Amino acid sequence: MSVPAIPNLRVSNPDSFFLLAGPCAIEDRDMAMRIAEHLAELTQRLEIPWVFKGSYRKANRSRIDSFTGIGDEKALGILAEVGKQFSVPTVTDIHESHEAAMVAEYVDVLQIPAFLFRQTELLVAASKTGKWINIKKGQFAAANAMQHALQKCIDSGNSNVMLTDRGNSFGYSDLIVDMRNIPEMRAMGAPVIMDVTHSLQQPNQSSGVTGGKPELIETIAKAAIAVGADALFMETHPKPSEAKSDGANMLPLDQVEALLLILKRVREAIL
Repeated sequence: MSVPAIPNLRVSNPDSFFLLAGPCAIEDRDMAMRIAEHLAELTQRLEIPWVFKGSYRKANRSRIDSFTGIGDEKALGILAEVGKQFSVPTVTDIHESHEAAMVAEYVDVLQIPAFLFRQTELLVAASKTGKWINIKKGQFAAANAMQHALQKCIDSGNSNVMLTDRGNSFGYSDLIVDMRNIPEMRAMGAPVIMDVTHSLQQPNQSSGVTGGKPELIETIAKAAIAVGADALFMETHPKPSEAKSDGANMLPLDQVEALLLILKRVREAIL
């Protein structure tokens, strides 16, 4: 599987895995720019193609007082600015079909959240924008269910689709990663991504704030590359404990380089 032809995606090493990375949510301009600047320098130096990730709005929260965003137009404008300043493609989530056309004016990749991967109208609307689409596999679904989500996009005239695994529900408050999902989804002909941070979430905590096991990010990432994942999705922040969303399972920004160096060696070993 080759690196996908996403607009502005720099591919100096076609044998590399690619990366979707950034903060969980766009908290403010300065934070987004700080993270983007760090990742831009790092991925260019390590020859790893990179897509900047940031949610312009967090629609799926446990509590009504949870942070959801700084305003749609403001956050989308920051994403567009990041893309322009660092010549990097950008990705953000959409949750309802009417968002697709609006968001497509600002970013290069539309992401379908895991809970919504079966929503036909949402997939069709995203497909009709002509943008690349990243569909996350539902925590409740087997890998083979993704064939139907993929086919909906193709039938809507858009074959520029990527598939992401983010673990499967295990009991009420944990997730487990089944590495068999990666080769099974790759056989569908789409690039396959492993979400190495959300797959370590511990949802449904009594506090209403999702927990996580970030100490296992390296374990999941190495295993995913070893079994043939085309890309990794990870959320990062300079101070995860201060992040306004999903801080419990983020990778600290200053630890990204060490992890990528390890993953490059794993990738080279399996080629």
